Amino acid sequence: MDSGSKLMSAAEAVRRFVHDGDCLALGGFSTNRRAYGLVREIIRQHKTGLCVESGAAGGDLDMLIGAGCVRAVNMSYIANSGFSMVCRRFREAAEKKTLAVEDYSLDAQTIAYHGAALGLSYVPVKNMLGSDLERVWGISEEERKKFPKLPAKKFIVQDDPFHPGSKLCLIPTPQIDVAVIHVQKASADGLCRIEGARFQDEDIAIAARHTIISCEELVPDDELRAHPELNTLPGMCVSAVVHLSFGAHPSQCFGCYDYDPASLLEYERISRTQEEFDRWLPGELGADHDAYLARVGSERLAALRVDPEAGYVRGLKRK
Repeated sequence: MDSGSKLMSAAEAVRRFVHDGDCLALGGFSTNRRAYGLVREIIRQHKTGLCVESGAAGGDLDMLIGAGCVRAVNMSYIANSGFSMVCRRFREAAEKKTLAVEDYSLDAQTIAYHGAALGLSYVPVKNMLGSDLERVWGISEEERKKFPKLPAKKFIVQDDPFHPGSKLCLIPTPQIDVAVIHVQKASADGLCRIEGARFQDEDIAIAARHTIISCEELVPDDELRAHPELNTLPGMCVSAVVHLSFGAHPSQCFGCYDYDPASLLEYERISRTQEEFDRWLPGELGADHDAYLARVGSERLAALRVDPEAGYVRGLKRK
């Protein structure tokens, strides 16, 4: 590895940059471009006490919760859309109050991520005013004292200084330690390209103290620099680059592969109880990402490759 290279294995990247108790932000959206490969490595190393930020979360966050890695979450939604309602390990933990959960609206939360990327300590919004999201706090002000990575308040409501008689909801921005994001292309120095929808990924990467990128393709820097208008993040925002083909599986990765209905339906079934989840998890994780892909099987993975003209798998049985 040359002096400018940030290329490393998933195990090394997680060991170096993810620590117990960190504020961890997850990229992607529900079943779209989730960094499952990196999340599995976080579980293998059993990082604990994490406070997780995720806008529209999916099974990757649910796996972290089921594996006992998460202490608190700021979120707006969690489901493997089309395959489950609310993710089951999250739901049980929330109902039993073994997980601290704060609920924001999706638009307010993504605005907060953008504020964090701009270096702001809070953002003023109107989105949640007048709703239960304003009236009901998932984590009380007293309980928040136990969580150094959480802000002291869910928000503050104050008068709008420029429009008398109007109110604003001031939402604290997250202080993100590590963001984990899966992208289509990256070079060894951290320059990367997200194709298709970007969701909150740019903002959490810029806001985080450290960002770990996993990529489908590791390409020469010159190839990405030939079309700089298509690139998403400069290397200065990235601490580690991990080459993980199918690193978002079983979620989809635009232009590369579709989501895997068989895997998502399996997860919907095995995650119904903690006992079933615990029996399933070791085999799911395997020793590393290569072992995981071997378990899924090359034929099944090849069948998920998208039709370049359609952008998805034609005839894929989705239920």
